[in-house]
Amino acid sequence: MSGPGALILLVEDEPQMRRFLRVSLEGSGYRYLEAATGQEGLSLAAQHRPDVLLLDLGLPDMDGLEVVSRLREWSQIPVIVISARGQESDKVDALDAGANDYLTKPFGTRELLARVRVALRHANPEAGEQPVFTLGRWRVDLAKRQVFVEDQEVHLTPLEYSLFTTLIRHAGKVVTHRQLLKEVWGGAAGAQPLYLRVYMTQLRHKLEEEPSRPRYLKTEPGVGYRLFLED
Repeated sequence: MSGPGALILLVEDEPQMRRFLRVSLEGSGYRYLEAATGQEGLSLAAQHRPDVLLLDLGLPDMDGLEVVSRLREWSQIPVIVISARGQESDKVDALDAGANDYLTKPFGTRELLARVRVALRHANPEAGEQPVFTLGRWRVDLAKRQVFVEDQEVHLTPLEYSLFTTLIRHAGKVVTHRQLLKEVWGGAAGAQPLYLRVYMTQLRHKLEEEPSRPRYLKTEPGVGYRLFLED
């Protein structure tokens, strides 16, 4: 959705700023969701697929740059950073991390709404960028984040889904432990190959006909994993 009625998600921990933006956005006809932490924002983004995400960098649980990095693992939702950090280096870091625009606090309603309109105009429909992936008994609607095995929908946790879709993006190729940890966990401190083994086991139990003898989710010993395309 590209005009009034589009869904805007705000990730901001300051109550006054949330109130100001809620009035501004809803008063202009936009639908609105808000989160006070990065993790809550990522969960709402995955659940509701907003058209634009407004993101503060100074969040209580994680830096906003980490939110952008983790979001970009699975989505191209336009991100407008709204932050009191006004140094050029801060803007460069946010844009390098995957943000689309940067608005320095304090700012006016008219400028904010103009930035939102630009983001909506330039947004690419994700359904067009991410087609349905099929392999054997599997069908994955990447736009709707739905996974089916023989027409039965299978629930995957956000991390399971991120791991699975990372392998889909690199289908047929070996993906190293290091690359998977970077793309799925965003380089989080403490992430290690053990996490991959645990989540790959869970994926196999949910998706493979014989989890102990996987047909598609293959281990490359000592290197990583591969989504095997031979059917």
